[in-house]
Amino acid sequence: MSYETILLENIDGTLVLTMNRPERLNAWTRQMGAELGRAINAANVDPEVNAMVITGAGRGFCAGADIEAVFKAQADGDDAGEGESVGDWVTLIRESKPIVAAINGDAIGVGLTQILPMDYLVAAQSAKLSVRFVKMGITPELASSYFLFARVGYGQASELMLTGKTVAAAEALAVGLVDKVVADEELLPAALAVAGAMGENSPSALLQIKRLITANAAETDLRAVQKREIDALNEAYTSAEHKEAIAAFLEKRQPDFKAVRS
Repeated sequence: MSYETILLENIDGTLVLTMNRPERLNAWTRQMGAELGRAINAANVDPEVNAMVITGAGRGFCAGADIEAVFKAQADGDDAGEGESVGDWVTLIRESKPIVAAINGDAIGVGLTQILPMDYLVAAQSAKLSVRFVKMGITPELASSYFLFARVGYGQASELMLTGKTVAAAEALAVGLVDKVVADEELLPAALAVAGAMGENSPSALLQIKRLITANAAETDLRAVQKREIDALNEAYTSAEHKEAIAAFLEKRQPDFKAVRS
């Protein structure tokens, strides 16, 4: 499978997806979104991939939607939907193997909202982040009004979205917008470490846990929360991976989840 706007590299079972339009600070296009979607779908059925990291080439992570290729085309009445479809990005991410964002530079607009549903966000010290849709006279997407609120709370989400302010990595960490900030040169190793620690676990349990987080994060009915958990737990009890984990514990070894799923 060939790609024009992204690069792929498998590092010890973690697939690194690099947005590769450095001359445009990796500004998002529909082609890039579709290629990322295809690559993630492929990784989710690839037994050699345990987890994923998404990052950007050059000095930017993703500077938002490409103004000329996306916004100007829409304003001019061109068929902006022509070509591949991105599809339901949020569902794809939430139904995916663990995926960590390594924010190596500016993450603006869709450059930020596309990673909010991911499992862990690591930012370089030099990174800057903004949900500046209001500055373009438009509203946010990709369920970001939900995920941003879940990450930073009502007041911070309101300030970030209603002012369109840009925050440095340190402030993003302080308000909970990202999960970790590291020196620029330590970014990819840090992201790979988190992704690897997630991906080494039972694939079926990982997916079920992600589904529980997605469904229960905004659930107000605790009975519904517990029912989803019990249903998932009962399913897990019968899985080959659970039996392998028990056997590994008794035999004082690391579980081999790949072996029982092959």
